[in-house]
Amino acid sequence: MIKQPLARASQRARGLVRALGLALVAAVISSVTLMAQPTRSDSKTPAPEVPLVRLDYQNPKLVVDLAVGLWAEPLPIDYDGDGDLDLVVCCPDKPYNGTYLFENPGLPPGAKLPIFKPARRIDAGQRHLTVNYVDGKLRVLGPGYEYRDFLSKIYGDRQPIKLPFKVHQPKGNVRSHRWSLVDYDGDGASDLLIGGDDWGDYGWDNAWDSAGKWKNGPLHGLVYIVRNAGTEADPKWEEPLQLTAGGKPVDVFGFPCPALADFDLDGDLDLICGEFLDGFTLFENTGSRKKPEFASGKRLTSAGQPLVLDLCMIVPHPVDWDSDGDVDLVVGDEDGRVALVENLATKDQPGFAFAQPVYFQQEAGPLKFGALVTPVGFDWDNDGDDDIVCGNTAGYIAWIENLGLTENGLPKWAAPQKLMVTNSKGKADIFRVIAGPNGSIQGPAEAKWGYTTIAVADWNHDSLPDIVLNSIWGKVEWLENIGTRTKPKLAAPQPIEVAWETATGPKPEWTWWNPTGKELVTQWRTTPVAIDFTGDGLIDLVMLDHEGYLSLFERAKRGDATVLLPPKHVLVDEKHQPLKLSGGIAGKSGRRKLTLADRNGDGRLDLLLNSRNAAVFEQQPRSGELYVFGSPRDVSTQNIEGHDTSPTLVDFNRDGTKELLIGAEDGHFYYLPVNPATAVK
Repeated sequence: MIKQPLARASQRARGLVRALGLALVAAVISSVTLMAQPTRSDSKTPAPEVPLVRLDYQNPKLVVDLAVGLWAEPLPIDYDGDGDLDLVVCCPDKPYNGTYLFENPGLPPGAKLPIFKPARRIDAGQRHLTVNYVDGKLRVLGPGYEYRDFLSKIYGDRQPIKLPFKVHQPKGNVRSHRWSLVDYDGDGASDLLIGGDDWGDYGWDNAWDSAGKWKNGPLHGLVYIVRNAGTEADPKWEEPLQLTAGGKPVDVFGFPCPALADFDLDGDLDLICGEFLDGFTLFENTGSRKKPEFASGKRLTSAGQPLVLDLCMIVPHPVDWDSDGDVDLVVGDEDGRVALVENLATKDQPGFAFAQPVYFQQEAGPLKFGALVTPVGFDWDNDGDDDIVCGNTAGYIAWIENLGLTENGLPKWAAPQKLMVTNSKGKADIFRVIAGPNGSIQGPAEAKWGYTTIAVADWNHDSLPDIVLNSIWGKVEWLENIGTRTKPKLAAPQPIEVAWETATGPKPEWTWWNPTGKELVTQWRTTPVAIDFTGDGLIDLVMLDHEGYLSLFERAKRGDATVLLPPKHVLVDEKHQPLKLSGGIAGKSGRRKLTLADRNGDGRLDLLLNSRNAAVFEQQPRSGELYVFGSPRDVSTQNIEGHDTSPTLVDFNRDGTKELLIGAEDGHFYYLPVNPATAVK
């Protein structure tokens, strides 16, 4: 069993010293500006030295999901030596890279889980770490090394674990490689448990046939034991053994993250593996403590239902979280959150029994909604201030209510509310787009992703704001507001239709499925900008077409009907060449987040596009029917880009001047305060 030992008095003393140091660290990182880093950019002219501000909830009594940026690697450790488990969470993402401490202040009366303190950054981010206890001593491992004296030095004393052979030799890329210590055969010496994935058969991209079947192979997630024939102090490592179950090699769908523990309380060690998707595979030990044998894998369930997390790339760590004598799982999720999967087995009722995941909570810190957040500034509840409506990686759309300005001039925020849609029978459900088994051009590993990118506009011209969206599918849809201006209520999605001259419209050449009727199908993960671009009172659509050109889909009247016309390549550069914003194919296509606004107050709509922050293309005087845009310029030197960013305009202080807000891969929001050079009226 893997269990957190009680802290010794010396650990408490070290914890007090460390707390003083962390207070100084917190004082430094409480500054919300970021250091600039060089990166790829569309800009051709120098960017100004303008600080971006990471928005905070400004709402200290609010409780939200505990989270870092993209990818959470949790280490359940009594870091401050007070006898309870804190969470140290590694985040390898940009710009939120770091190792963060979430202090456990103890259980509130009657509660089963603590409400953690906001994150404090204690070091840089790392990957593939595991928490291990040997003879009651904490040992933190990475792939091929150990971080000695982690509580005092964190990553300051990295020592190699020297093996005379290679253990995991994949055919392709590796995205998860984890080493942990466990006495596999009950001889009193710690062996090495190693899990690694292999993307060699899967590839990554563009391998669907015309029926939507994946032509490449699966992801592989393999598990090995390296026995220690020596002692704890003087290990002698034997040749690695690839674990088998039911007579076949253990092989899960990538990201194996193996955990060996007595999960069913029968005295031997069972194997549970995570995966690249959202669930767990159980391999029951049908042998003994000293001679393990594993049955064929089966999906871990909870009360007969699949035990899954909200997203993918999950990272489970075994630990007796609640000190009740069994081994639970603390699991990191791709969007930066951390969940507890509680083991419900008892000595009186042994067996495999787990609760559904419960996400840990924290006192509100930085404002966040998932990962790859795509915001739009809009007064959703019509109370006079700009809220944030946004999509994200998971495929949700949320409303984050602006509760008014605080003394520092920035808004106080409510927790994100996932928007719901009402079907024809009047039932309302949380709206979510997901790829499912074959909706992502990058393959079945992306089944849980949705990548919603949105616009808020009165699409049907009934004086109520609707939502227009694109997603991982490349289908452009809209959610009609069937409620009121102050209390919007959304109907189920409907396709955006174009007056194509053919029975069906075009699609990207790598999209395996065909459009239905007149629906608009274009490149994935790119913003549909719904705006009256031509100034005739009708809401047009400006976005990438199926070939990656920034195009104008103009609305027009045809009798009593309003139609959307096929795209025109009338948005051009200074050489009057059409703006082709995406030249990649398949998974490298699309991915462009944009908005249009009069950035410089000259009465023309400028283009703001994702870059290392946001690039501005100022619109020049028109040339006939052509809308001419100048060379791009980033708004700042600071780099907040991971995969991409997503710009929008807001007026938080209600002064009539629009300011820039950028969503980032880490799920946070970065704000550019107004100044005379960047004002937008």
